[in-house]
Amino acid sequence: MQEKTIITISRQFGSGGKEIAEILAEKMGVRCYDRQILYLAAEKMGDTEVDIESILESAYRTPDSSIGSMGTYGFEAVPYYNKMFREQAKAILKIAEKGSAVFLGRCADAVLRGHPDCFSFFIYADEEFRRERAGTHYGSQSLKELEKENKTRERYYNYYTGQKWGDPQNYDLMINTSRFSPDAAAELILDYIEKRQEA
Repeated sequence: MQEKTIITISRQFGSGGKEIAEILAEKMGVRCYDRQILYLAAEKMGDTEVDIESILESAYRTPDSSIGSMGTYGFEAVPYYNKMFREQAKAILKIAEKGSAVFLGRCADAVLRGHPDCFSFFIYADEEFRRERAGTHYGSQSLKELEKENKTRERYYNYYTGQKWGDPQNYDLMINTSRFSPDAAAELILDYIEKRQEA
């Protein structure tokens, strides 16, 4: 694997995407950035005393009455009143400039689109698999509750990127974890990247 490799993981809630991102980071010897991006953005905005739930609520806010997207203008085109997304994008870009990293969510695939060292993956799973994980990994939540979270992610992603969340054209590879363990999925991703870098 090349010295600088950046991976973005987008995922359905309940598919095991977070585990895969953490495994990838461990195997690569780099950091996995998820909620840390929110803290960095909040710090830039001067909101260091805000609790995580408030930060998350702010991070997923999308105005209902406005049309927004990064489009071809980049993240600076995002309306000023949602500075949280703008600061998250800046943090992602700054980290990516420094070296290898794994990013989980936060529209990192769109923020880093066109970056020569970046590879993006979408993790999803069958309903039955996610229903089972909802009960064992997410405090006995129902599949309906997981789908509600997915809708929030989809709305957020679509609003800020102008693209469709889960569209295969946005990713290098999509992996169904109903058929792969997290370790096997991570190995598949690393193998894919190595083959691409060798090409």
